Amino acid sequence: MLKVPVSGQRMDILEWLRDPVAHFPRQRHGDLVEDGVTPATLAAKLGVPRAVARAHLELLTGIGLLRTKRVRRRTYYRRDEYRIAEVSHFFEKGW
Repeated sequence: MLKVPVSGQRMDILEWLRDPVAHFPRQRHGDLVEDGVTPATLAAKLGVPRAVARAHLELLTGIGLLRTKRVRRRTYYRRDEYRIAEVSHFFEKGW
């Protein structure tokens, strides 16, 4: 699972986080757009254990496609639009 940076589920995660309000329920703490989503919220959407969702999120964060933010005791994940544009630019140039 971790050897491939982009899998079907990871592409879904990136797509859902493009417009989190449309894809995730309102959260008790943290704003969906400003802060992002928690691994628990994502796990429920994917239908996988929280540890699997966290592994996907940590991999995407590690390669720079997601950013993290701590709100209270939770970690929230959201897209890093600048980095995603930068990476897609490399692929457009034939990198």
